[in-house]
Amino acid sequence: MFKHILIASDGSELSMKAVEQGLDLAKLSGAKVTAITVSEPWISEAPMDMAVIFPADDYEKAVAENASKLLAHISGKAQTVGVSCTYIHVKDQFAAEGIVEAARAHGCDLIVMSSHGRRGLSRLILGSQAHRVLSLSEIPVLVCR
Repeated sequence: MFKHILIASDGSELSMKAVEQGLDLAKLSGAKVTAITVSEPWISEAPMDMAVIFPADDYEKAVAENASKLLAHISGKAQTVGVSCTYIHVKDQFAAEGIVEAARAHGCDLIVMSSHGRRGLSRLILGSQAHRVLSLSEIPVLVCR
C-alpha cells in the first residue's frame, strides 16, 4: 500500500474534503503525510494595473499568512486522526508543477487532491490543476470531487 501521501489543498471547501479523504487513506494504510499548498507567482495573480493597488510585498505577506493557517489546520486534523504529518508551502510556482515537484522531492508515492470538475469554457479559461497534475505526475493521483 502507500507509504507517503502528498495531500494538496488550496483551502477551498472542496479541497478540504480531499484532505479528509487523504488522511483517512493514510490512517488505513499506515502512511505518513506531507500536506502542501502552493502559491502562484505574484505577477500571475496581479496584472499590471493591479500591481499599484496590491504591491508584491503585501501579496507575499498575505500568502504566507494564509498558507500558515491552512497548513496548521491540516496538521491539526492529521493529529486528531493519528497520522504523522509534515507540511510545506511552495511559493512562486504554478500549482500543478509545485505539487508534482514536491511529490518527487519528498519521495511520495501518492498525490491526493480535489478537482472542481469544470467543463467547457470555464475549464478552458480557468484551467484544471488536477488535469495538469495527472499529466505531469509519475506516481498515482487520487482526485476527489
